[in-house]
Amino acid sequence: MRRTSLIILIAAAGLWVAWAAKSVILHPEMTVESGSYDKPMATIGTKPDQAWSGTTTAAGVDNKPQPGKPVSMVGEIVDFSCYLQVGKHGEKHRSCGQKCVQNGNAAGLLTKDGGLYMLMAEEHDPRRDGGVDIRSVAADHMGHIVQVNGTEATVNGYNAIFIQGLNKK
Repeated sequence: MRRTSLIILIAAAGLWVAWAAKSVILHPEMTVESGSYDKPMATIGTKPDQAWSGTTTAAGVDNKPQPGKPVSMVGEIVDFSCYLQVGKHGEKHRSCGQKCVQNGNAAGLLTKDGGLYMLMAEEHDPRRDGGVDIRSVAADHMGHIVQVNGTEATVNGYNAIFIQGLNKK
């Protein structure tokens, strides 16, 4: 009887470890109510033909920006700071995340596998000069699962998606 109980306990522990390894999103109990990974609520940005726009290329050192690749990713829009600092996301964090992003915190995209990408406007000169607006788009979709089109860039472990088509109206 003891051996059988021990085997069952070890098997249960193994299943729990396997489940925990798959659940890499901090606090998965904080659920999203709008959109799903199979049916995102909205699409943000236009899929670029090339990694970088002309203004970004022109702004690069010797007209060469850092490497990037066009991507379409699905994930939850989160307040980067609150997610990293206290693990909050989902519908229960929506109003706090909206306020944080509207007041200057970075927006992020949290993917199903727990990847976290800072969201930035791609066009260099319009971004610098205030001609693009990521804050209102991020606030509108805070806590929602959406598809984001843009250019993925990674430098020394920092991940970002630069979104084209966020021009102020």
